[in-house]
Amino acid sequence: MEVIALVGASGTGKSHRAAQVAAAVGAAAIVDDGLVIVAGNILAGRSAKREATKMAAVRRAIFQRDEDAAAARAALAAAAPERVLVIGTSRSMVERIAARLGLPPPAHTVAIEEVARPEEISAAQNVRRTEGKHVIPAPTLQVKRGFSGYLVDPLRFLLRSNQGRAHEVEKSIVRPTYSALGRFSIDDRAVAQVAAIAARRAGAQRAERVGVRVEDDGVWLSLDIELRDALDLMGRMAAVQQAVAAEVERWTALNVLRVDLTLRAVEVPRRALRVRGRRPVPATAAVRGGGAAPTPTAGTGSAAQPVPPGGSR
Repeated sequence: MEVIALVGASGTGKSHRAAQVAAAVGAAAIVDDGLVIVAGNILAGRSAKREATKMAAVRRAIFQRDEDAAAARAALAAAAPERVLVIGTSRSMVERIAARLGLPPPAHTVAIEEVARPEEISAAQNVRRTEGKHVIPAPTLQVKRGFSGYLVDPLRFLLRSNQGRAHEVEKSIVRPTYSALGRFSIDDRAVAQVAAIAARRAGAQRAERVGVRVEDDGVWLSLDIELRDALDLMGRMAAVQQAVAAEVERWTALNVLRVDLTLRAVEVPRRALRVRGRRPVPATAAVRGGGAAPTPTAGTGSAAQPVPPGGSR
């Protein structure tokens, strides 16, 4: 397994150029900021950009923790690429990473100045300094799982191979927590309010008792809802479930892992309850229950089933 080093000062655009350099040197795997990336998929590691301090980010990037290094070694052994592009701020840093991962020293070193013009490097440093943005050479769907609650934006471009074939490559732009621009956080109560509003807009008469459970890679939501009319309850609950997941992800950038709904009441209009030969019932009547929606028979969907990460996809 041959190692190619891509080196340059912090903020000069190394991660932005990673896919381009990897394609040029024939590297099927990229090791960058604590992640092992093969064919656009993050196979192992946790991004150093998630760390709370710059020092912790450096330790993560060089795989200082034994369990991180072991996981990265296993991922590389399973993928078995002929060449690996390892990114660092210097050749000595790349050599240290390679040693931790059981790889040989770099056979060749590519400086960022060889693949980027001075004005491009200057522009990249200005964005890092003024906006605190970092690039991760992996698709947003992959990155978002480890960056729940962070603003992650996709960046797509066409990359032409040595054979002249063009294919789309996606990278992700994030702002790590150690950015000098400051911190932001979203209170659970705000998340609950967004979920309740989304449920009502999707057709729920009421949405109450919203629960928010925070995990490392996202949130679990639970809501008690009431619906109007008894028609297609399961289908309408599924629509509410998908809408809640989509809107919470849209407005908070949180990765929604699951949305559990409990149907507490069905409001039935008077005309639906009229029976021939009997007096009409009051203006509205509510059929209430103390538990969750009825369990569907085999072959039907359940509104309490997990929502895949990414919302209504």
